[in-house]
Amino acid sequence: MDWLFLLLAGVCEIGWPLGLKVSQTTAHKAWGIVLAAVSMGMSGYLLWLAQRTIPLGTAYAVWTGIGAAGTFIVGILVYDDPSDFLRVASVGLIIMGVIGLKLAH
Repeated sequence: MDWLFLLLAGVCEIGWPLGLKVSQTTAHKAWGIVLAAVSMGMSGYLLWLAQRTIPLGTAYAVWTGIGAAGTFIVGILVYDDPSDFLRVASVGLIIMGVIGLKLAH
């Protein structure tokens, strides 16, 4: 169950930079800030739950890895961020590291 909490924490981690971007680029500034704040709170709470049985370093690395890779993908799909080979390959390495940490646990 704690790995599910960690996965959900990572997904929530995507929400706060997305919320900040929404608050900067649309007429929905308040909703973007609310999305960011709620996402931060949920992400932190779910990480706290996950750390009951998952080692600190593993939990933190997986949490930030999911957040970083997910935010990168959202940036490409929604905001037309650059997606050149080196950027995509680098995020692939982050994902491989997250998978490695899960398999090593």
